[in-house]
Amino acid sequence: MGSIKTLGPEKTACYHCGESCQAETIFFDEKNFCCKGCSMVYGILQQHSLCQYYSLNASPGSNQRISIRKDKFAFLDDVTVETKLISFKNGTETRISFYLPQIHCSSCLYLLENLPRIEKGIVSGTVNFARKEIDIVYNDDKCSLRTVVETLASLGYEPYISLGDIKQKKPKKNKALLFRLGVAGFCFANIMLTSFPEYLGIEASEAMLRDLFRWFNLVLSIPVFLYSAFPFYESSWKSIRHRFLNIDAPIALAVIITFVRSVYEVVSGTGGGYFDSMTGIVFFMLAGRWLQDKTYEQLSFDRDYTSYFPIAVPVLKMDKEVPVMLPDIKPGDTLVIHHGELIPADGILTRGKAFIDYSFVTGEANPVLKETGELLYAGGKQTGERIELLVIKEVAQSYLTSLWNKDKKEDDEAGKSSFVHLVSRYFTVVLIFIAVATAAYWMSVDSARMWPAVTSVFIIACPCALLLSHTFTNGNIIRILGRNGFYLRNAGVIERIASIDHVVLDKTGTLTIAEMQDISYEGRHLSQLEKEQLASLAGCSSHPLSRAL
Repeated sequence: MGSIKTLGPEKTACYHCGESCQAETIFFDEKNFCCKGCSMVYGILQQHSLCQYYSLNASPGSNQRISIRKDKFAFLDDVTVETKLISFKNGTETRISFYLPQIHCSSCLYLLENLPRIEKGIVSGTVNFARKEIDIVYNDDKCSLRTVVETLASLGYEPYISLGDIKQKKPKKNKALLFRLGVAGFCFANIMLTSFPEYLGIEASEAMLRDLFRWFNLVLSIPVFLYSAFPFYESSWKSIRHRFLNIDAPIALAVIITFVRSVYEVVSGTGGGYFDSMTGIVFFMLAGRWLQDKTYEQLSFDRDYTSYFPIAVPVLKMDKEVPVMLPDIKPGDTLVIHHGELIPADGILTRGKAFIDYSFVTGEANPVLKETGELLYAGGKQTGERIELLVIKEVAQSYLTSLWNKDKKEDDEAGKSSFVHLVSRYFTVVLIFIAVATAAYWMSVDSARMWPAVTSVFIIACPCALLLSHTFTNGNIIRILGRNGFYLRNAGVIERIASIDHVVLDKTGTLTIAEMQDISYEGRHLSQLEKEQLASLAGCSSHPLSRAL
């Protein structure tokens, strides 16, 4: 193995990450590296005979110029933190999942699934490439959670661990909805198959076979009516209890009436009923809901502010940095914030010079200089040296939290004004009025046709087409926008976008490029003094238009 030596500032590509070697080039094992971090990762892979990592893709690694503090993951030694992060533990083996945003190619898969060759305590590593997640099983007797995370970080795959991971687990997949959908689909398909005698007609000599199929359809429809359609009954009942009729109310009513009428026809021998229509309505409604849930699950955008905060931060206690979980931080604690770390709570700067990037809160990326004694707000990122911060508010009471909760409240209020909800307020009432009018008419004309006419109104007027189109359209729009990097907090935003007729950009300082501006002046002639004053005023601003002027 060759030695490491520093060469001149030749702009060669790094063998590990592919980036240009700027200030120096490290020559190791006859290969060029841009920093010691990249060369160290290469050394680890070479030591464990994993250099095939580089043959799968050219320069597949991530840049390692920013070194990781040795005590950065010390908080993972806390049993409380470990318990909240792991998904399974049996005393011998522990299972945990991490989100690794660095995953991008087949080389990543190769390396991560060969983690046991690098760290003997790791039993296996299974990568979900689409979600950029890895499921790791490790041996408790041979390594710890901190060791696993430090191993990943040393290879350039530092896991994304946030406060949201311990405050609440990721929502479990709605398996109940999937089961209901499966039952409805199975029954619907078989009912359609056995309903062909009703569609095509059957000879009188085969009446026994026709009746057998009718009873078979009735039996198949019972699981759909009692199990698959239950969410519609539950939703309708809740809305009635709150003196409000949602869009599920007429659907539930249509399902019940269709089923009751169909059972009556089969039992009385007067017809085959509408079991195919009833099960079809339930199946397609559930399919629409499943599609929308699947879309949200893939985007994983339903987060709160804790998803962006670290799990723990160093707190000064007896002149020592002790990792403390964010929920345990109290006013009066002194936090230590290092370069590139997020400020988790409002506080006063007590030591160091802070250059705070508030882009997470305000959208402005230019760092703001803060001196000792000034107030720092949660959500800002320190881009300078190590600083110390005296906490004056708990994490849950910070300025950022109030902003986030305000936005969430506005989203909830917007959801209540959705087009479907507005329609549902009047649709059911109008539908019942039409049904009553129909019953009154046929009662006076031909009472024998009253119930068939009333049930037909409820079946035909079922708003399934409206709800289906609404669900499928919103789900597809969210998926298309997400694919193009435009994420919505919820589906209700789509309807709000439709009402927009003006777009105002107040981030001209971010969007404007000074070199591309052609500035002209219209007005009276400016004197030399006025021009100098204007230039002096613009010189005090960092805005691109000011710099262009």
